[in-house]
Amino acid sequence: MDFRLRPVSFTDLAGWQDDDPSVLLPAMARCRDHIVNNKPYKTGGLGISAAELLPALEAAAMHTPASASESRIFFEEWFSPFRIEKVDGTEGFLTAYYEPEVEVKAEPNQDFRYPFYRRPADLADIDDANRPSGMDPYFAFGWMQEAGIREYPDRAAIEQGFLAGRQLEIAWARSKVDVYFAHIQGAARLLYPDGSLRRITYAAKTGHPFSPIGKLLIDRGEIDRATVSMASIRDWLARNPDRMDEVLWHNRSFIFFREAEVEDSSLGPIAAAKVPLVPGRSLAVDRLIHTFGLPFYITSETLTVIDEGKSFQRLMLALDTGSAIVGPARGDIFTGSGEAAGDRAGSVRNAADFFILIPKQAAARYLHGQG
Repeated sequence: MDFRLRPVSFTDLAGWQDDDPSVLLPAMARCRDHIVNNKPYKTGGLGISAAELLPALEAAAMHTPASASESRIFFEEWFSPFRIEKVDGTEGFLTAYYEPEVEVKAEPNQDFRYPFYRRPADLADIDDANRPSGMDPYFAFGWMQEAGIREYPDRAAIEQGFLAGRQLEIAWARSKVDVYFAHIQGAARLLYPDGSLRRITYAAKTGHPFSPIGKLLIDRGEIDRATVSMASIRDWLARNPDRMDEVLWHNRSFIFFREAEVEDSSLGPIAAAKVPLVPGRSLAVDRLIHTFGLPFYITSETLTVIDEGKSFQRLMLALDTGSAIVGPARGDIFTGSGEAAGDRAGSVRNAADFFILIPKQAAARYLHGQG
């Protein structure tokens, strides 16, 4: 592997004695319920299985800490911390994402005319068993035709009417840009005129690789690499409406959604780990390396927008993944729902130190820097 694990102690974790990870115990209990009642999480390449994690999750489900100190003691008793060190010496890297809140209508009109779509019936799941010869192995979805599976029409084709008339629209938004950024985040809360709130979450995608429009605008000299953010991209799109489609269509990937209730407004959508995200405490990781449900302690001196000007030092739980989240020390923080959460998420691009907490019964395998 291109990284190694170096054992450390909890006293080596900067800010550990000031952190309050209490909110993670209920989240771990929900992970436990999913593993027991549905199916275990896939074991990542690091080799830590859901079975090895389960005793700690069971204990979390039975534990109600009376203080932040008691919560920290719980993790100290059940886990051993290891620093993730990349062989090439580069630092870990953090970004962030959020759940947008979008005003919508159930039926389109002159102002609300940009739809969120459900999954089409002719979108097929692809794996090695049915992948057509010559199709890029990246594609996990394709277009089922009588003659076989081929690439699904992309963002440009869909936005120009490919799905029109199929009754797949969930709701209609006022802004194409709002819809686009909901695609990027993979979820949204929909606010209807009567004040009701519903949630849409990721259901599938066309299968095309994600192509970031921020990078496109940087490469074209339209946005400064040093200051690129979601806000600067939105600002550029607002100032260049005649070039908007061409830029958005650069990202051929298109997301389909499913509807869900907002059962607890304090929690985020159900993510890849099949449990709700915890704002500020959920981390998207590379699922090919890491197993969902594992705790990570993350520190970043330069990341100050989340903790009111203080350096980021916080225990997180691996509950999600993403196509852009690649590598052992790469994370995406879920900042919450709504505009303020979006403002925080949009400016997070920071170097960080990653520490993984491994269940003690599995930790012996890594005590000599294996990884």
